[in-house]
Amino acid sequence: MDEIFSIFIKEVGVPVYRQEVPPSSLDYYRDKLPEQLLKYWVEHGWCGYGDGIFWTVNPREYEGVVEAWIEGSALEARDKYHLIARSAFGDLYLWGENSGFSVTIDSLVSRYSGEDVDFSLGGMDREVENFFLSVDKESNDFGDLFEPAKKKLGQLKFDEMYGFVPALALGGPVALANVEKVKAVEHLILLSQISPLEPYSFSDF
Repeated sequence: MDEIFSIFIKEVGVPVYRQEVPPSSLDYYRDKLPEQLLKYWVEHGWCGYGDGIFWTVNPREYEGVVEAWIEGSALEARDKYHLIARSAFGDLYLWGENSGFSVTIDSLVSRYSGEDVDFSLGGMDREVENFFLSVDKESNDFGDLFEPAKKKLGQLKFDEMYGFVPALALGGPVALANVEKVKAVEHLILLSQISPLEPYSFSDF
């Protein structure tokens, strides 16, 4: 394990629910995603970290999610995006084929932050390392509800997330009583249909 990933695991937590990455997926993404990310996939698979607060995922399983969120938004014409990771509460980390790790979507409130990445400090592989170094538990823990939700509902499986019912965009409160375990793909697509995706005020685009 390289130093970058060791730091990431120390910060976020040990892996759970590891899925091996098939050779067909490596072949499919070889010209779409950086080689360093594929190396991490081979070594570590797709899995959750920190009891499931953060997940690396199979992008193909989330193609419909990405399409549902960016269709009609300012992101649609900027790049070809792939979802490479998500949080327990539906923060979506998108990798642009030309722009690297440049977009994070907060699905609970239908907002995104976009960053113009400066590749003068290194190429796409370096950007992959920077991405994993940037991940921390606090920013993936919505309202400090992860531990209470895990205690109440149990640990998430690889295809699950914690969602609010009713959704926050429909006026639901940020309260543990309204948190439920839901299927990640289906719930994320549902959230995308409630309100249009808009940038945060601090977003670069």
